[in-house]
Amino acid sequence: MTSRPVVSVYKHDSAKEVVGSIPMPGVFSAPIRNDLVHFVHSNIAKNRRQAHGVYWKAGQENSAESWGTGRAVARIPRIGGSGTSRSGQATFGNMCRGARMFAPLKVWRKWHRSVNITQRRHAVAAALAASACVPLVMARGHHVQNVPEFPLVIEHLNQPNTKSLLAALGNFGVSDDLNKVRQSKACRSGKGKYRNSKYVMRKGPLVIYNNDEGVKRAARNLPGVDTCNVHRLNILQLAPGGHLGRFLIFTKSAFAALNNVFGTHHFASAEKHGYHLNRSLMNCADLARIINSDQVQSKLRSTRKNVCAHQAKKNPLTNKALMNRLNPFAKKRAELIAKTEATRHTARVAAAKAKKTKAQRQAKSKRNATYRDLQDKLKASYQAAQDLLDAEDKAGNYVPGETSEDDE
Repeated sequence: MTSRPVVSVYKHDSAKEVVGSIPMPGVFSAPIRNDLVHFVHSNIAKNRRQAHGVYWKAGQENSAESWGTGRAVARIPRIGGSGTSRSGQATFGNMCRGARMFAPLKVWRKWHRSVNITQRRHAVAAALAASACVPLVMARGHHVQNVPEFPLVIEHLNQPNTKSLLAALGNFGVSDDLNKVRQSKACRSGKGKYRNSKYVMRKGPLVIYNNDEGVKRAARNLPGVDTCNVHRLNILQLAPGGHLGRFLIFTKSAFAALNNVFGTHHFASAEKHGYHLNRSLMNCADLARIINSDQVQSKLRSTRKNVCAHQAKKNPLTNKALMNRLNPFAKKRAELIAKTEATRHTARVAAAKAKKTKAQRQAKSKRNATYRDLQDKLKASYQAAQDLLDAEDKAGNYVPGETSEDDE
């Protein structure tokens, strides 16, 4: 959605030469309804489907009967007979090999959808408005960094052949998007490659014209480039896949015809009977700008500065700051108690140390006295034995190596 008053019109072969300007059509100020575009696209896309189904007797052309209970097998119908591996195999159920599918497809399914015409028109208007929003166009994957302006309006694109049209589009920075399309060509995954759609390719720009004077024929061989008449716009081309923001290229005549096709917020459409452009719920979606405007702020009261917030109740017995606030002497009392406890602790430690040292000294002196007494007694016993041996040796009664009978 854009609010610019005019749009530049570029010369057909130069992005630097502006030949004039044109008022912005009212459809580009329509609200961008992503939900509406997705709903309309998903329903309209179903109208291209072809009816298909499966053979009504597929998987059930067998003679089968359940074996019943008592044989430790499931009670699914089983093929009768013998002498072949098919005998005894389960059938008919969708969980069985070679049996029917669950809910076989029928050709009388509701394939197509009817969509409200006003919803379709609102969706097309929303897709056109989204194409003028550069972030949405780039978010969709288009390479439009070198495009001079959005929406891009060119004087005309009446080119005689594809080569000249490609050169003309290249002057407006469209070559990047076309190269992206060519490089995106890939083989389709799955069985769809067997069904006349082997390759997949990204979408490129959509050229919208009013009078076909060769542009449709020149663009039909450009990969990813689509063409559409301004009076035949549809959501399948403006928002492929239900995604807003396709890169649109308008001719001057087509851009000028949008007001007749869709009308404006002031008058109804001239071509679509009874159609009026959808209006936004808010003319200005910038809520911050509205709230901060002088008109709104003048009606509001001034900001409260001295707000007394709720304070949680605290326990002064566990919260020291609260206790000091309630009892100023509490801090001094705590300091005195701590000092007294420290003094008592120092005294106790010193007394214990002194007591422990005296006891250790007494115990050590006692151990030393006991040791000395033991040593003296051993020396005395050794000396007595030596004296006895010396006396026997002098008397001639001692012979070295002999022992008495008592010793034996």
